[in-house]
Amino acid sequence: MKRSISITIAGQKLTIKSDAEESYVHSLAELVDDRIRQVQKGAKTAPRDAVAMLAALQIADDLVRERNGRAELRRRVREKSRAIRALIATHVTDGGGA
Repeated sequence: MKRSISITIAGQKLTIKSDAEESYVHSLAELVDDRIRQVQKGAKTAPRDAVAMLAALQIADDLVRERNGRAELRRRVREKSRAIRALIATHVTDGGGA
């Protein structure tokens, strides 16, 4: 069931509706707020919307890198699994090495 949750990002108070846990929504808002503050330090004269877009791009970059890393990990696990299965199959067909 969706409920209203108040958050603050970049000094702006927002009320959003979500069915996620309130603590989770607050942690997301904190992540976004932290990233915006980080971008603001490097772009002191940039307009607020530009800072928000740069922060969004950085968060999107983090997400894509994480997804790519997980995909690579899955690929490596599949590869290792195939190699282990091949070793087991060879060992079994050779009579167990005994």
